[in-house]
Amino acid sequence: MKATVTVMLKPGVLDPQGKAIGQALAGLGFAGVGEVRMGKVIVLELAETDPARARTAAEEMARKLLANTVIEGFTVAVDGA
Repeated sequence: MKATVTVMLKPGVLDPQGKAIGQALAGLGFAGVGEVRMGKVIVLELAETDPARARTAAEEMARKLLANTVIEGFTVAVDGA
């Protein structure tokens, strides 16, 4: 089963990478781009066949390793769930 963990900085946390991307887009002539936030996506191939248990495992992985929960939030999507 495949689980996708999306990690983003929490609202209010400064995002220098997002700001740099936004400035670069403006410099390339892309008008109308508002705030840009940078994040990461981690795709996990899990041996688990139960979607609920796969989600629980992926959430535990995110809390323990994949996200810095002090400054980042995360979402988990499981294929077939």
